[in-house]
Amino acid sequence: MPGADEPAHRDHEALESDVTLTSRTRLASERPLRSPVFRWFFAGWSVTMAGSSMAPVALAFGVLEVTGSATWLSLVLTASMVPMVATMILGGGIADRYRRDTVLRLASLGSGISQTGVAIILLTHQHPALLLPLSAVNGIFQALTTPTMRGIVPQLASGRGIQQANSALASARNITRLLGPSAAGLLTVFFGGGWAIAADAASFLLAAACFAKMSLPDLPPRTKGGPTMLNELRQGWQYFSSRPWIWSVTLAFAVFNAVNMGVWNILGPVIAADTIGAAGWGLVLSARGAGALLATMVMVKVTVRQPMTPALSLMTLAGVPLILLGTGADVLWLASAAFAAGVAAEFFTVVWSTVWHIYIPEHLNSRVAAYDEFGSFVSIPVGQMSVPILAAAFGTAAVAVTGGILTVIAMLLPLLLPALRRIELTTSKAD
Repeated sequence: MPGADEPAHRDHEALESDVTLTSRTRLASERPLRSPVFRWFFAGWSVTMAGSSMAPVALAFGVLEVTGSATWLSLVLTASMVPMVATMILGGGIADRYRRDTVLRLASLGSGISQTGVAIILLTHQHPALLLPLSAVNGIFQALTTPTMRGIVPQLASGRGIQQANSALASARNITRLLGPSAAGLLTVFFGGGWAIAADAASFLLAAACFAKMSLPDLPPRTKGGPTMLNELRQGWQYFSSRPWIWSVTLAFAVFNAVNMGVWNILGPVIAADTIGAAGWGLVLSARGAGALLATMVMVKVTVRQPMTPALSLMTLAGVPLILLGTGADVLWLASAAFAAGVAAEFFTVVWSTVWHIYIPEHLNSRVAAYDEFGSFVSIPVGQMSVPILAAAFGTAAVAVTGGILTVIAMLLPLLLPALRRIELTTSKAD
């Protein structure tokens, strides 16, 4: 680990040496879309994303329909986020310790069952307190799914196939983000939010069936006296904490996620309910998905040699929709800003995923990802719980505008690190 007074290029050299530690399974391919295993993973990913893209709109307006309270919406979202964050690191340890296809199957099955319970409660207009334990269970399964998903791509793709795989997965996610929110908004208007949540539950169960068709190689047998999970988690922490290029971005997204999940996900529907309505809010979210889809289509073919400076600079556009939300902009302006933010966010996502899969050793991938996810997500409950209080004290407009400004600042600060700016997408290093 370079000292604080050592030249910045030392950290970049350590970055490059880490590539040689990355192992590849026999399934990894430079043309992952031709691999049956990747196609089953892609199918499971796609149906999961289809249901999940409907869930935020459906859950937000379903809870508001039952309670009429932003506080209850905040409680329900926080009830999912806190257990997810609390178990995220353990989820990363499990994903590195056991076969990732098995973890995905079990987590998807559990998520499908818990979301079915949420749908039943919303459809039968039961007391929203019943949503809290189910949200908590769903958060725990999400803590298993997220680091597993991030760790599985290097087992299925190698070389230039890594960016191709990440772009294909992101394209599928963004197609669903384009169509799902509007569909959820219409379902909510005509039938209620519970039906969109029911579709989300069905998607998890179908994804579990797709993941059951995958078969990754068995892990090497563990020797007696081998490292415990606690020791393995310590190894992941040592790797994460010794690389500023990782944790600086993690801290930036801790700010971004707290603001975005608080202002956009809670104040957004509340403001929309009094202005543009559920259908209009669904249109705005779909516009963001359209922008993201455009970015992923471009990123299938285009590689930026040193991508972190443009990626983080573009992410400042994510603050613009929050500012417009606070200033009372109409649907057209909000949708346009959301479109641009979607382009920026997905450009960053594909770049960051590809950098991650090139430079992080495969055997540490999910554990390091878990620390990244934990650091990025741990601030979300604070944002979700504090935003209604701040909005009551200072007004929704002031909170939304301030959140947009904080987003811009947070995205630019990591670029002060020279090592981060010099990271290159030379995917041949991973071969």
